[in-house]
Amino acid sequence: MHYLEREPLAPYTAWRIGGPARYFVHATRADDVRTALAWAEQHGIAVFVLGGGSNVLIGDAGFDGLVIRFRAHNIRLDAHGDEARVIVEAGAPMAGTARRLARQGWAGLEWAEGLPGTVGGALYGNAGCYGGDIASSLDRAWLLVNGDVAEWPVERFGFAYRTSALKAAAGDREARPSQPVVLSAAFRLYRDDLTALARRMERTSVERRSKTPWGATCGSVFKNPPGDSAGRLIEASGLKGARIGGAEIAHKHANYIVNLGGASSSDVLRLIDLARERVLAEFNIALELEVQIVESLPVAGDTRR
Repeated sequence: MHYLEREPLAPYTAWRIGGPARYFVHATRADDVRTALAWAEQHGIAVFVLGGGSNVLIGDAGFDGLVIRFRAHNIRLDAHGDEARVIVEAGAPMAGTARRLARQGWAGLEWAEGLPGTVGGALYGNAGCYGGDIASSLDRAWLLVNGDVAEWPVERFGFAYRTSALKAAAGDREARPSQPVVLSAAFRLYRDDLTALARRMERTSVERRSKTPWGATCGSVFKNPPGDSAGRLIEASGLKGARIGGAEIAHKHANYIVNLGGASSSDVLRLIDLARERVLAEFNIALELEVQIVESLPVAGDTRR
C-alpha cells in the first residue's frame, strides 16, 4: 500500500473542488480496503471512502485523515434462463455497468444510463432516476464491517428517497475506520430484446443530456421536495445564473451548481445557503441537501511517501 501525503482531492471529484488529504491511498481490492482501515485505526486518524467523486463537496481545507479511493470494478454474471444475478464490485461505474449489461441483452439497470458515480456511492445514497433506483434493483450487498465481510440483504439498507441506513446513520461515523464500507453488490436482471433496450437507454441519454449543464458539477445538489422539483423552486426564486466567485447556479437546470473555473467550496456553500434561504422565503419549503459535504481541518506539511 502506497500512502500519499497532502494529495490534492479536487482532481478526484466531479466538481473539481477540494483541498488536500492528509493521507491518500488507492484501493483496488477488498483486502486493500481492509489494510487501509487497519492502518488508519493504528494511527488514530479519520477515514473517508471516495468512489467516483460525484455527489460530494470536499472542503477547501481538505481532509485531515485518510482518504481511501476504492476502484475495484470486477463483474460476475450468473444467468439462469431469462433471469440473472450480476455481482459488481463497488468501484465500478453505475452507467458503464448498465451499458455493458444492456449490450449483452440484460435489463434491470438501464435506468442508470448516464448516472454519475460508482456502485458503492449509488448504494450509499439510493441513487435513482427515470423510473428506477437502487432500492428496486438491489438483491444484496457485501460490506466490510469491523474488519469482517458481512452480507446484507436489501431490506437491511432501509432505503428511502435518496438515502439509506448507511447514509442516515453516518454522522460522525463516516470519519471512523470502523465505518461499514460497501465492497460489492448483487442486482437482479432479466433478459430483454437488444433493440428495445438500446432504444430505452438512448431515450434516457437524450433526456439526461437535455437537462444536464455543461461543465464541472456534482449532479443534483438538493433532493426534490414531495410533489415538486428543487430545480423549479430555485428557478422560480429568480436564482438561475446567480454567481458567487467561480460557482454559478446553472442556467440550464437550477438544481445544478457549476464550477466555472477556480471555484472554492466556500463559493458553492454560499450559493447553497442562498438557494435555501430564497426558496424558504418564497415558498416556505426547506430544501434538503442531496450532495454530501466533507469538511475537515487544514492539513499541515508537504511531503509524500
